[in-house]
Amino acid sequence: MSTGKKDMVTEPTQRADRWQGEDLDLDAYLARIGYDGPRTPTVDTLHALVAAHTTAMPFENLEIILGRGIPLDLATLQDKMVARRRGGYCYENVTLFAAALERLGFGVTGLSGRVTMGSLDSGAIRPATHALVRVTTADDERVWICDVGFGHGPLAPFELTDAHGEFALGAWRFRLERRTSVLGADLWVLHQFGRDGWQDRYAFTLEPQYRIDYAVGNHFVSTSPRSPFTTRPFVQRFLPDTHHVLDDLTLTTEYPDGTSSARELDPSDLPKVLTEVFDIDLDDTDAAVLATAPWRID
Repeated sequence: MSTGKKDMVTEPTQRADRWQGEDLDLDAYLARIGYDGPRTPTVDTLHALVAAHTTAMPFENLEIILGRGIPLDLATLQDKMVARRRGGYCYENVTLFAAALERLGFGVTGLSGRVTMGSLDSGAIRPATHALVRVTTADDERVWICDVGFGHGPLAPFELTDAHGEFALGAWRFRLERRTSVLGADLWVLHQFGRDGWQDRYAFTLEPQYRIDYAVGNHFVSTSPRSPFTTRPFVQRFLPDTHHVLDDLTLTTEYPDGTSSARELDPSDLPKVLTEVFDIDLDDTDAAVLATAPWRID
C-alpha cells in the first residue's frame, strides 16, 4: 500500500562515496593534461594518465598566500586547474584526478597518507593530510597506488605489493615497505631517493577516505597556522628528469641522482619564475601582490 510519501531509500544524485565523475568535462581535462590516448580503464591507460597529470599540473599553494580559500568542489577545481591552467596541492589534484578515473570506469578509493620526510622512526607524529588513491582496472587484478598530488612524483602508479623492493619509475627511485601499525594493521611506507639519500616519504593505510574526509583535512592544511602551506609559497614541478621546487624565495632544482642546485630570488622575480619554470601564469593583479611578498612580516 502506498503511503503517499517519497521513497526514502532512493539513491541521491551525488553519493558521498563517489567522486562526481559524471560532472567532469572529460574532454577539457584530458586536453589540459595533454592526453589523447584510449579512454578505457586499463593498466596502460592508468600509467599514461598518471604521467600526463603529474607532469602537466604543478603543485602550488598560491591561493592561500594570496588570501583566498581552497574549495574542493569539482566546478571550482575545473575552473582553476583546467580552464585557467593553474595547479593545486594534493587534495585538489587527487579530487580532480579521481573524478576523471571514475568517469573512465576505473575503481577508485581515496586514501590518506601521513607525511614523514625522514621522521618515521623519530617518534614525531604529523597529521595524516596527504591524499592519494587506490585504483583497480578492468583488465588486471593488481591494485595500484596513484599519487598525483605530492609534487614530487612518482610519474606512474605503483603496485601495492611488498614483493618488488626498490623500483624505478622513470629515472626516479622508490621503495615500498609494508610495516605493522600499533594496532596490527598493515602500514605502507613509501621511500624515495633524492638529495638526502633514501628517505621515508609518507606512510599510509588502506582505510577508505571520502570527499568529506578530504574536506576536513583540506580545512586544516589551508587555514591552520601550523600548516606549512599557510606560511610561504610552496610550488613544485615534477618532470621525467628534473624536480623544481620554490620554497619561500628559494628555487631548487633536483635530479634523479640526488644532486641539486639552488638560488635565492627577489620577490619581484616570482611572477616570471612561476611562468617560465612552473608554467603558472598569474593575472596582473595577483602577480603584483605576490611580488610584494605579503607572507613576510618584517
